[in-house]
Amino acid sequence: MSKLLNKPFKAFTIYALIILACSIPVYYLAVDFIWLDELDEHNQIIKERIENSFNNAKIEESELNILLKNWDRLQPNTTLTPSYLSVLKPDSTYTITKQNRYVEHNEIDRFRVLSAYININGKLYHLQIETNIEEADETMLAIAVVTLLFFALLVIGFILLNRRIAKQIWRPFRNTLEKLKSFDLTTQQTVSFDKTDIEEFEELNQSLQKLIAKNISVYNQQKTFIENASHELQTPLAVLKSKLDLLLQNKNLTNEQSEIINAIELPLSRVSRINKNLLLLAKIENKQFSVVENIELTEVINETLELLIDYTTAKQITVDKNLPEKLALTCNKTLLEILISNLLINSIVHNAENGKINIDFSGRTLTVSNTGKIALDNKKIFERFIVSSSETANSGLGLAIVKEICNRYQWQINYTFQNNLHSFSVQF
Repeated sequence: MSKLLNKPFKAFTIYALIILACSIPVYYLAVDFIWLDELDEHNQIIKERIENSFNNAKIEESELNILLKNWDRLQPNTTLTPSYLSVLKPDSTYTITKQNRYVEHNEIDRFRVLSAYININGKLYHLQIETNIEEADETMLAIAVVTLLFFALLVIGFILLNRRIAKQIWRPFRNTLEKLKSFDLTTQQTVSFDKTDIEEFEELNQSLQKLIAKNISVYNQQKTFIENASHELQTPLAVLKSKLDLLLQNKNLTNEQSEIINAIELPLSRVSRINKNLLLLAKIENKQFSVVENIELTEVINETLELLIDYTTAKQITVDKNLPEKLALTCNKTLLEILISNLLINSIVHNAENGKINIDFSGRTLTVSNTGKIALDNKKIFERFIVSSSETANSGLGLAIVKEICNRYQWQINYTFQNNLHSFSVQF
């Protein structure tokens, strides 16, 4: 996974490399064109100088013939011969390749040639000037080296600018991201983002503020509804339960009527339990359990096991404990008792006959394990109503309450399944 700013950086680097690679032959053609043009100008200057020198010197015919015989030695790479033309022809330039006899290597070189006719003492002479052109491979190598050098400088500049721009431009985004990470909906505190002169980030901050404010409002409405609904349901549920108890005490009930009443009692107990747990969740989220004190964790665990001994005995569950004699925690006693009770009840309800429960504490971590066969969904295990059944009074809120209590005190809770053991670990 790469950073956002590195995405265009890679594209820009590849694009720059392609452009610079394509520029090498363009540079070569441009340099070669300029070089040939300079050589043509140079050859033209030589031609004019030779013609002017002859005309100014007024050399005799006999001297001129002697000079032409030795011309090749006097002026290398130039030839001057009499012409049989009667009309002066225009100059022509072209490129030839041949072996350079004035150098030691035997390679074939390029020469720029000027073919011209000059007038000496009233006669036309053919003048041919050859000038060696710079080697093409040397020119190409020089251009490639310079291009690669500039590409390296370009990449280094991209990297330095990329880092500097990233620090400056993306600082508002980083600040926004950090505040979003620390945002907790249960605290009901809105987030105030820093002002920025970057239009996109400012628009993002405003949109996030509106979204957060809306979510807080919806969250408060839902929480208020659940709390009010639970309060309103509490009385009618208690009345229904008492009426069913009275009906069960009626001696005139038939067996069929008793079975119907018993069938009603199970879902009613479940609804009553859901209502009670929803009220508890609402109180935890509202931070109504604000009183904290030093509590002995080992003592709370032992007391909870004593209350649940009938259930462990009924399923013949073996309980193994590895706890320190004293372990003090600073929290609300009621919430700690609920957390321990829910973990132990969960390990009993979802345990097998003749199963076992292991309670271990080490490294500030409490682990409650129970036998099982199939691993649970680690992503959904702490969600509300994720474990629900019409055949039990279980509300499916026990582990959700445990998770909410852990969030309340910034404790970490985790679930693992190894060696046919479901393990819930709370790190205090």
